[in-house]
Amino acid sequence: MLNRRIFRISLVGTTAVALAAGVATLASAAPSHHTSSAPKPTVVLVNGAWSDSASWSGVIKRLQAEGYPVTAPPTALRGLAGDSAYLASYLKTVQGPIVLVGQSYGGSVITDAATGDTSVKALVYISAFAPDTGESAVGLATKFPGSHISDDPDAQIPTALDAVPYTLPGGTGGVDLYAKADQYRDLFLSGRLDDKAAAELAATQSPIDSQALGEPSGAPAWKTIPSWYLVSKDDHLIPPAAERFMAARAHAHTVEANTPHAAQVTDPKIVTDLIEQAARTVR
Repeated sequence: MLNRRIFRISLVGTTAVALAAGVATLASAAPSHHTSSAPKPTVVLVNGAWSDSASWSGVIKRLQAEGYPVTAPPTALRGLAGDSAYLASYLKTVQGPIVLVGQSYGGSVITDAATGDTSVKALVYISAFAPDTGESAVGLATKFPGSHISDDPDAQIPTALDAVPYTLPGGTGGVDLYAKADQYRDLFLSGRLDDKAAAELAATQSPIDSQALGEPSGAPAWKTIPSWYLVSKDDHLIPPAAERFMAARAHAHTVEANTPHAAQVTDPKIVTDLIEQAARTVR
């Protein structure tokens, strides 16, 4: 089981008149990613730690083919409060109803960001954290045994991770956590992709500040917004038992599949199908 202490490391218009009118309209309007007349809700995809927005590529292609507006804003992975505040601000630029999807730590981000946002009609968790008030990602990850993130309960840093200190311009800094390249394939993909593909994903991963994983969550959006959950039965990072616990607590429409942690990478159809289930309920 992952030791709780391991994250305490500072955890064209055709005329000139028309063009001018168009510019004036754009200048006065709030930013928007699609029009409110879109026939389907906008799907907003939120990545977690040790991945990036590109991890949603297979899902995006399928959703767009079905006519869904889709966007995948980047997750800074600097801290839960900041990451969720950024996403909450971003959601205000999206017109019309939203289906908000989070994977891994991205689940924590959507849980906080969507609270009180009446545009968000459905939450979809993909092998994700769905914390309650005061809970953290590391606390939920250690609630049940089975994670491969560390095989040494006394290690100060999980054995599957590397700690990389960084310094900000003002002299302050923190610690970024990277997944080790030689353990990435097992931890996130459960051996589903070949070594070359896994190595590429490991090389392009986005690290997470260690503090983000221990930061407590605020009031959860899943208490007021309908949710869907993909339990990945072959998840080597978040124990499947933890996923079942979170899904049941949220009264989520739950699907279980023999998928790894990064199900959106290895099994985009399963992920897309669940998102579409949620989207079909939005009116």
